Amino acid sequence: MDFNFSNLSAKPSGESKQVKVLILGSGPAGLAAALYTARADLAPVVLTGMSLGGQVSLTYTVENYPGFPAGVGGQELVDLFQKQAERFGARVEFDTATEVDLSQRPFRVSTYNGEYLAETLIITTGATPVHLDVPGETEFTGRGVSYCATCDGWFFKDKNVVVVGGGDSALEESLFLTRYAKSITIVHRRDALRAGAILQKRALDEPKISFIWDSVVTEVLGEDAVYALRIKNVKTGAEQELPTDGLFVFVGHHPNTDLFAGKLEMDGHGYLQTDVTMRTSVPGVFVAGEAGDPHYRQVITSAGMGAAAGMQAIRFIEQHAVQAETQPG
Repeated sequence: MDFNFSNLSAKPSGESKQVKVLILGSGPAGLAAALYTARADLAPVVLTGMSLGGQVSLTYTVENYPGFPAGVGGQELVDLFQKQAERFGARVEFDTATEVDLSQRPFRVSTYNGEYLAETLIITTGATPVHLDVPGETEFTGRGVSYCATCDGWFFKDKNVVVVGGGDSALEESLFLTRYAKSITIVHRRDALRAGAILQKRALDEPKISFIWDSVVTEVLGEDAVYALRIKNVKTGAEQELPTDGLFVFVGHHPNTDLFAGKLEMDGHGYLQTDVTMRTSVPGVFVAGEAGDPHYRQVITSAGMGAAAGMQAIRFIEQHAVQAETQPG
């Protein structure tokens, strides 16, 4: 579910709202953090960002989240997360942060609708798969176009699929898809793979996997679902129409962390750096989910990280409350 904030002013108005826990992002990590901090009576506020539920809300069925033997719709799972957090006092606001000041506590967070002063901040802004930006891609996302083989591979059992990419993720996901798909065609814009040697050997030796080199997808074709792709050779310019039941795109992820550039430590790809307890380079600021996780990108791992971040925020607030009480008056 997307929300359009374009008609709102980015300038906060009115008095700042003081909160003990402010959570940026409303995917599994954010809502898990909200659940844990709400159960500690900290009345967390969750700012949804531009999309309630994050990437999982776009997944038709989640079949690898424990407790749902028959699977569960991505949006349904988000709704359950939200209801559980709200039951204990979390508040979900359809708003997004536009500016943060982490130079002192309480942290100042400006949004489209106002301003918050937060004792602790939990960042769960997620990461966005890099798209091909070709005609048909957006229209058929969830109807043949996917960015997660682990999430959606089962739906392509005994079908023919195409994978775009040539790095580790593309080959790992292609090898995973061999469990389900009849065939996997990897389309790569170069004439050599960028993945590690072991992954390359496994993919090249896999009978279900074939390659189209020096080529890019220029259009996704479909009616009710994807039925073909238009492919162009980048060296010769020759084009072809390639029939397929699905398209998996693995050309990278971009963490949604631009707001924190120069304010929190990041790696070279923009992922926020944390220790094993979800703490960042600024005390009182925690990170969970894909904003700090370039490896797993799963609902269950994001939820677990969110729970850990919530627990750390609780401890941080408790420790500072004790320190304040013991300060000489």
